[in-house]
Amino acid sequence: MARDVALQARAARTGETVFSLYSWSRPTLSFGRNQPAIGLYDTSKIRDEGIDIVRRPTGGRAILHHREITYSVTAPIEDASLQETYSRINQILQMGLAHLGVHVEAAVGAERSEAPSVRPCFETPARGELVAAGAKLVGSAQWREDGALLQHGSILVDDDQSALLDLSVMPIDNHRWSPPASLHSLLGRAPDATEVASAMLYAVRSLEDDGVTELAESDIRAEALARVPQFLDEDWTWRR
Repeated sequence: MARDVALQARAARTGETVFSLYSWSRPTLSFGRNQPAIGLYDTSKIRDEGIDIVRRPTGGRAILHHREITYSVTAPIEDASLQETYSRINQILQMGLAHLGVHVEAAVGAERSEAPSVRPCFETPARGELVAAGAKLVGSAQWREDGALLQHGSILVDDDQSALLDLSVMPIDNHRWSPPASLHSLLGRAPDATEVASAMLYAVRSLEDDGVTELAESDIRAEALARVPQFLDEDWTWRR
């Protein structure tokens, strides 16, 4: 999270766009920026399950980052609307996933996402989120600040999201729960982060810039480390 915010600041400063993909070293529950969490999650159970907790700088509802791949895009806003940039990023994701052998399309739903709540992000797709065979595969949210955007998204490799139903203090009625899509269920195998990154690089080169270069981690590491305390701060994590 600290690295993504540092990249957003870099985009505002330099005009540079960066597309990143990463996996998580430990299972981690992330709350959306404005999602209510205080008193709603069973912290003892979360700790016993060996799950870390972080709050994202982007919006949306809870996600369990474990058998999934997270992407982020940071870019200067310029004159593009949120819908325009969201659609442009979707095109990259769609081509990258097609390169893997997965056909996805943008969901047709309500104009606005559901209000932040304790229910999992992957329960229902918001309008424009990517679905496969009618089930949500990619959840995304965008945050804009100081002339730059940060868009986060989660691409499910396997479905761990139903585990979130058991982490709340009060039982969640699961009658609405339909399993999301996953790369494993659609492909019959679980591609690793390197394969997914290669497919997305192909899409970026095809749609945006055939001369794209890789950002050296040393170029952003110091700025990212300086922002780590925000995401370790309990006042930020449990701000709502």
